Amino acid sequence: QVQLVESGGGLVQAGGSLRLSCAASGRAVSSRTMGWFRQAPGKEREFVAGINRSGGSTYYTDSLKGRSTISRDNAKNTVYLQMNSLKPEDTAVYYCVLRERYSSPSNYYNPLDYDYWGQGTQVTVSS
Repeated sequence: QVQLVESGGGLVQAGGSLRLSCAASGRAVSSRTMGWFRQAPGKEREFVAGINRSGGSTYYTDSLKGRSTISRDNAKNTVYLQMNSLKPEDTAVYYCVLRERYSSPSNYYNPLDYDYWGQGTQVTVSS
């Protein structure tokens, strides 16, 4: 009943930028904790970034810290991930996530703290 639709992925050269977006729809899930995970071929799924209900608190994986910004537009029930200075190791399928539970996650990096996942959008960074 809750759907997350990602967009904005694509092919970019190293050093380039992309902005991913994720729109939530289907149920009254406005102003809920949201974020992004990614999974590269042969690698485990890892946390990328998270943002709390108001947008006042954000969290980032160490590998993207300083190169990315997560933001949200609660009027549109949409979260964004701006990524700059992209590296080949950023290549992965990026998944949008939403926590339906009103409480804050115990750990933003824990996939089990999220309740809904999008279908993913491919980000490919060439060297």
